[in-house]
Amino acid sequence: MPSSPGAAAETPHVLVLPKWWPNARDPQLGDFIRKQVQATARFTKVTVLLIEGDPDHPTGVARADADDLIVIRSRYRPSQSPMKPLRKLVNLRRYWKAAMAGWQMVLQERGIPDLVHVHILVRPALVAHWIKRKHGIPYILSEQSSEYLDGTYRRKGPFFHALNRKLFGDANAITAVSGWLGDGLKDLGLCTEYAIVPNVIPGLDRPLPSRGPAGHFMVVADLVDRTKNVSGVIRALAMAARHHDQLRLSVIGDGPDRGFLEELASTEGVAQRVRFLGRLPNTEVLDHMATASAVIINSNVETFSVVTGEALAQGKPVIATRCGGPQGFVSDTNGILIAVGDTSALAAAMVQITENITNYDPDMIRASVNERFSPEAVGQAFKSIHQRSLPAPASA
Repeated sequence: MPSSPGAAAETPHVLVLPKWWPNARDPQLGDFIRKQVQATARFTKVTVLLIEGDPDHPTGVARADADDLIVIRSRYRPSQSPMKPLRKLVNLRRYWKAAMAGWQMVLQERGIPDLVHVHILVRPALVAHWIKRKHGIPYILSEQSSEYLDGTYRRKGPFFHALNRKLFGDANAITAVSGWLGDGLKDLGLCTEYAIVPNVIPGLDRPLPSRGPAGHFMVVADLVDRTKNVSGVIRALAMAARHHDQLRLSVIGDGPDRGFLEELASTEGVAQRVRFLGRLPNTEVLDHMATASAVIINSNVETFSVVTGEALAQGKPVIATRCGGPQGFVSDTNGILIAVGDTSALAAAMVQITENITNYDPDMIRASVNERFSPEAVGQAFKSIHQRSLPAPASA
């Protein structure tokens, strides 16, 4: 039987409970969380317990190590009931059963952890809270969700708000990927203090590519237009193309609005200028980014924006909206910030960057993100927070 948690060893065992994680259906889902966990595992013993509803695989729990991480994967078959309240209730019950099965395998395979690290509420935090009450193991919360900034959280009911306040309040530490998000959590009364731990920016170890052809822009986004506003990019392209015939746009990503956006490109007369490349693995995203001259982030809200960091890491200037996360990256030396939803300003920025692309120095652009967002920096930041969150050693 695993021993009870006490004073942690010099290298504590951290159990990671993520809400989102890449899978066969959506290889981009939670990839930024996976990179944070990989960075953490450089300095800490980590076990990932992934609890997921999966209609394509049978219910069960198995160890499925991947990406240099030890992963316990516990699947359940999600309900297909057309009645939403019943479906949510059944899925919560099935989630909990899968969580308990996964917890037992963690104990058998890896031993009892010293700390639980939750990435994104709510269900993983409920599991962490249960572990804390039953075994006395503390937990910390790391948030990245935009629902605290775009009004989604405020529209939910009082029970949900009370539950979130309880889960936040019982955590030993709170982290957010940006001050924008952290301040949003404080404004909602969910915490009084937080630490900023950014996402890992991939591609910093790649050779710095040359400037791409002037006027070749790229968007990397889930094609959910109410959040990412890719339609605004297409409209801006149509406006800017009146001034520069060489303007082109590549769109990487997929989602429910792809058909609408393809039709919009045709309606706006720029279908021959726009390539929809679909979802791609991160390495291929970076390959394509290396051939662009600039990257556009036209979102309505971003808690961090890994894409902004990826572009800067490849030495590419960025046009981004003041939607939260990008303000922590973008300056006059590496891009242009515009107001959210301002299509005319986006078109003007596209023209400006096209005409002045040689003013943006790739080496200086990469240097603007090189030290803050490496795996080493993120891993060390979490290591420090983990150590502060552990119980003090018992006195002799």
